[in-house]
Amino acid sequence: MNDSASVGKPAAPLSRRRKAALAVAALLVGLTACGAGGDEQAEKPAEGKASSGAFPAKVATKFGEITIDEAPKRIVALGWGDAETALALGAQPVGASDWLPFGGEGVGPWAEGMYDKKPELIGTMEPEFEKIAALKPDLILDTKSSGDQNRYDTLSKIAPTVGVPKGGDMYMTSWEKQTEMVAGALGKKDEGAELIAETEKKFTAAAKEHPEFKGKTITVGSRTSEGFGAYVGGTGRVDFVKRLGFVNNPEIEKLAGDSFSVSVSKEKLDLLDADLTVMAPIGISAKEISDDPLYKAVPSVKDGRSIVFDDKDISQAFATDSVLSVGYALDKVVPLFSEKLK
Repeated sequence: MNDSASVGKPAAPLSRRRKAALAVAALLVGLTACGAGGDEQAEKPAEGKASSGAFPAKVATKFGEITIDEAPKRIVALGWGDAETALALGAQPVGASDWLPFGGEGVGPWAEGMYDKKPELIGTMEPEFEKIAALKPDLILDTKSSGDQNRYDTLSKIAPTVGVPKGGDMYMTSWEKQTEMVAGALGKKDEGAELIAETEKKFTAAAKEHPEFKGKTITVGSRTSEGFGAYVGGTGRVDFVKRLGFVNNPEIEKLAGDSFSVSVSKEKLDLLDADLTVMAPIGISAKEISDDPLYKAVPSVKDGRSIVFDDKDISQAFATDSVLSVGYALDKVVPLFSEKLK
């Protein structure tokens, strides 16, 4: 699971989306009549070197193959981690969604200082289409989001939109696929491949250094104001721990459906039991998990084989699952995991 379902606003009714689309269309007409315009950042191309034959670039998505005719200069990054991925590849988004939310420039400490100028922050689950159109983007990145058709249709009327890949609905896009897609859209496939390879080496090294992880079961979960939950295979957090050698809690996997997580009632908190139980607070304090009598009764918790993230940066790095954040998360959470399994 990504935290989007917990911290974002519920999706608006279709009628509202249609109104938004009409407003966008009207705004686009006005923008075309007014000419290009824009500030200094507006005309600054993505930094770094795109290969000479990179454009037109083509990126495969759930919605078909998307073509980007020339190197984008005004990028709006809406998907979970898209802005960080673009920054890692030398681009400077003019607009971005702040999913967690971080505030400021909308990125975590692992990406601090990478912006030349703060981007316009855009809504997450229900993006502000008029605000996006006003930024006059020539590329919209939405590679890790709901995968909603209406969302994509509205965005694609504003600018070429690289939406989720096939199988990427409900935030199921991995950091590797996200990096590959964003790099392709920016004409930087080689740079994207290098970033992926470098990050994979970090996972391989961490797994080799900690053989105690191999084959151990793990529950990766969270608690919100609505209750406890656990993440299933195919989500960023679970893929992260599996790369280290862990096996996701089989009892949770049995309950997996189409969503990125399963709810766990207080009466069935023993479902969280595993060789290692890792929990993150979302919109609540860490103590509301660690001090809960029923949580403390879970066997792994009682035996001291549990972690509740009380450091916001660690929790958010683990949740963001971008090519930048996973390196930060590896440095921070691997020692915590190892300490609990000694």
